[in-house]
Amino acid sequence: MTPHEMGRLQKYLRSKFDNNRFVLKPMKTDPDALEVYLGEEFIGTLYRDDEEGELSYPFQMAILEEDLPDL
Repeated sequence: MTPHEMGRLQKYLRSKFDNNRFVLKPMKTDPDALEVYLGEEFIGTLYRDDEEGELSYPFQMAILEEDLPDL
């Protein structure tokens, strides 16, 4: 993923969630993927998907049961 794409995606996430703490970092194992952080906490991965000329950026976030608050 290019630095330009990373910048655009980071700006989008910050704007969409009204939170400037989103930080994107390249994944060392996949040039078409980014690690998504909220501050210092890793929260998910973002992938570049260019299928049949349609470009999209799927975001995947796992929520562990142990991280959920009790009600």
